[in-house]
Amino acid sequence: MATTTLSKREVESIERKPATKYVFFFGDGRADGNGKMKDELGGKGAGLAEMTNAGLPVPPGFTIQTEACREYMRHEAVSEEVNRQMEEALQRLEKLQSQKLGKGENPLLVSVRSGAKFSMPGMMDTILNLGLNDQSVEALAKRSKNPRFAYDSYRRLIQMFGNVVLEIEKSAFDGVFDAKKKQKKAELDTDLDAKALREVISEYKKVVKKHTKRDFPQDPHEQLVMARDAVFRSWNNDRAKTYRRINNISDDLGTAVNVQAMVFGNLGESSGTGVGFTRNPATGVKEFYGEFLMNAQGEDVVAGIRTPVHISELQKIMPDVYSQLREITDRLEKHYRDVQDFEFTIQESKLYMLQTRNGKRTGIAAVKVALEMVEEGLITQEEAIFRVEPDQLYHFLVPRVDEKSVKVEDVLTNGLPASPGATVGQIVFTADEAVEKAGHGAKKNPVILVRAETTPEDIHGMEVADGILTSRGGMTSHAAVVTRGMGKCCVVGAKEIAVDERAREMRVKDQVFKEGDWISVDGTTGRVIKGKVKLLPPKPDDPELRTLMSWAEPFRKLGVRANADVPPDAKQARAFGAEGIGLCRTEHMFFAPKRISHMRAMILANNEKDRRAALKKLLPMQRSDFIGLFREMDGLPVTIRLLDPPLHEFLPKREELMVEIAVLEATKPKSPKLKELRAVLRRVEQLHEFNPMLGHRGCRLGITYPEITEIQSRAIFEAAVAVAKEGGKPHVEVMIPLTATLKEMSHQAAIVRRMAEEVFKEKGRQVHYLADEIAKEAEFFSFGTNDLTQTTLGFSRDDINTFLPAYLDEGILKQDPFAVLDREGVGELVRIGTERGRKTRPNLEVGICGEHGGDPSSVEFCHMVGMDYVSCSPFRVLTARLAAAQAAAGEKLKGEAGRTK
Repeated sequence: MATTTLSKREVESIERKPATKYVFFFGDGRADGNGKMKDELGGKGAGLAEMTNAGLPVPPGFTIQTEACREYMRHEAVSEEVNRQMEEALQRLEKLQSQKLGKGENPLLVSVRSGAKFSMPGMMDTILNLGLNDQSVEALAKRSKNPRFAYDSYRRLIQMFGNVVLEIEKSAFDGVFDAKKKQKKAELDTDLDAKALREVISEYKKVVKKHTKRDFPQDPHEQLVMARDAVFRSWNNDRAKTYRRINNISDDLGTAVNVQAMVFGNLGESSGTGVGFTRNPATGVKEFYGEFLMNAQGEDVVAGIRTPVHISELQKIMPDVYSQLREITDRLEKHYRDVQDFEFTIQESKLYMLQTRNGKRTGIAAVKVALEMVEEGLITQEEAIFRVEPDQLYHFLVPRVDEKSVKVEDVLTNGLPASPGATVGQIVFTADEAVEKAGHGAKKNPVILVRAETTPEDIHGMEVADGILTSRGGMTSHAAVVTRGMGKCCVVGAKEIAVDERAREMRVKDQVFKEGDWISVDGTTGRVIKGKVKLLPPKPDDPELRTLMSWAEPFRKLGVRANADVPPDAKQARAFGAEGIGLCRTEHMFFAPKRISHMRAMILANNEKDRRAALKKLLPMQRSDFIGLFREMDGLPVTIRLLDPPLHEFLPKREELMVEIAVLEATKPKSPKLKELRAVLRRVEQLHEFNPMLGHRGCRLGITYPEITEIQSRAIFEAAVAVAKEGGKPHVEVMIPLTATLKEMSHQAAIVRRMAEEVFKEKGRQVHYLADEIAKEAEFFSFGTNDLTQTTLGFSRDDINTFLPAYLDEGILKQDPFAVLDREGVGELVRIGTERGRKTRPNLEVGICGEHGGDPSSVEFCHMVGMDYVSCSPFRVLTARLAAAQAAAGEKLKGEAGRTK
């Protein structure tokens, strides 16, 4: 084996190489880090460093940076260097505080909290009061002269440590605590005295011993190391992974760990804790917004365990603290130039700031805040464009309750209006039930998740539910914060509701509601209403939204069209700013009750003559549809796709036919309907394909049955001429679907052009039109990204849900490829097709017409490859417009200009 001898200089160079700085201290007015170090310190750690440097009252501590988490994920352990630096920082903290961790007459206690680069409220784990053990709890009781406070803090540590670090179900501890409250006839947690809490501690220790076969750790340093590693592990818990997938956050970032000297909000009535926002996160109104609880710890407010008090009440209880808090938070908003979400604790009338970060907000609030901050001179118009996530514009499109449909006696109760909009759905009591009952695709059912309070473990159920209702919690509880970010309707703190999750019951006003019962939830007013109310459509013409879009639109290069099949959808799309129809699916027109019989007659026909006879009956119906579309989109392009799906989709299912035939044979063997059903069954079996999505569909239908292409083309051009004669300006684009070869395109294009000329000659008038799909013949490309995803990845869109959850859990896929365009595979084919198509025809018009056209990431990609337009459902047009503007503005401004995360 060859060896190399290093020179003395090389050895010295290696020895001098500085070790990675893993731990960053903050305290006594100075911090090793700063607010710009979110990559290393996470949002929370960067905020603590910045507040410390600004001289704000921040309890001292240290942040273990994200690289340590990434190392832990790679090796399931941290390096000795991380341990060494952590020990040094702990000694520095002990010296600053003149305390020892968990030891002495005045023991140092710390909190251990997560903190990723992007805010993930409640998704990772926190441990408070670390350092308490059987000895230090007595020292704390003596020092504070408040035994109840000391024992309450210790029982909280055992519960949090047991759940987060030792992975014992929270319910195991809740059962003990609820039983003790019942035994002592205590209504509130605070009604339990010191003796009762000592009994709870003893029972909690038994829970730990039972589940882990070991005693609760008494060594404070062991507690700290175990807690740190548990927070690192929490980066990959199910709720955190789900949240990252929903919000498109990278799995590779990791979390920092913040270790901070404890301050106590549960020391008595001169202590308290709270959370707040510098502006209303639901409406955007510039008001001091938040909640607090006296004699409580922070988790009580955030977890919704007790329903808190509005922050304005603090001015009456502690006016000096309130004034100081207002002054500090105003400074923070001006410093960060964004809405701040802050946490604070008051310990014996002294204020401490525990966190500040850019606040999550609804779309309606995001637009208002962006506009007002421009008026206040905090940000520029260009920055304001990026202060709204494109998907948030959906919040302007949420429905409202039709007050005429609401009876006073049906209003069950009022809670807190945590996230706007209204919804109607069936009650479910667990997240798993929500996933099961909500379903997906065509079988999706509206469900409302009803809980006493949600926890981060409920994230998967919250994602699929149409609305959330909780009996406890406030406007900054987990349910409120997460649903606002998701754009879902939510009511929290409905105190009159008693939720019994085990019995699957909700009781209110002597009424009992069970799983599956229908209720309505109004997240704008906080009402919970019995049964189904009528909902009104939203108004997307909000003047503040129009102002923001007027700032964004000049940057946009990419056109935005809508997928619309009927005139009402086209009208709605145009109201949202669609610049045409990028996809009209003609097959959807055939499913109407008065048309399906003619369609089936065409399919059942044995010869061309009978097929033409059936199609002739459909001609005036299709022509009428197209006239309506051309009128609504007057002057804008309308892309009409010729018949695409396999013919069997228009016939009854084989299994249903066989059952119906068997029943008739047994009950009415002479029924004339039997002959008809058997004929349909024979045709269904003839049309049966093993892989219909790659079978007899698209242009293949038009080639084998050219009369279909002829009749549809005639309907299109007769409609266009009719509208032109009215004075309209139809802009026709005919899409020939699923073409793979030039000869397929030539064959179908010849029919389209022949029919156009026939109609123009008959009607004595011409209209301009385009036809697609291969560049030598085509005048435009329209990528159907749903089919392209299926054929590129080999995934069935209809069956992907059988394995997609496992793929997402294992990190094989980051997103559903039918929701977010796969850039490396499908996207690369789109890029190649666009480049080569334009080599043949430089002015080739290129767009996409799958639902990817409304996904912000996919829209950004379409801008990058130089497409002319995207097309999406009408309700995603606003999202696509803003995403396209941000993509172009980001290039021009060389960055994201202060996107809020």
